[in-house]
Amino acid sequence: MATLLWILAVVLVVSGIVALLRSQVLWGIVLIIVGLLVGPGGVSIFGH
Repeated sequence: MATLLWILAVVLVVSGIVALLRSQVLWGIVLIIVGLLVGPGGVSIFGH
């Protein structure tokens, strides 16, 4: 489960960076923040 969350977090952060490059600043910031929250280094939304 932790590995799956880590992969999801990476995908979210990368998607956020791509959105920033496409001038979708707000959406990019949201994706990056959510990715950091979901990731193992952040506060998981599942309480782990």
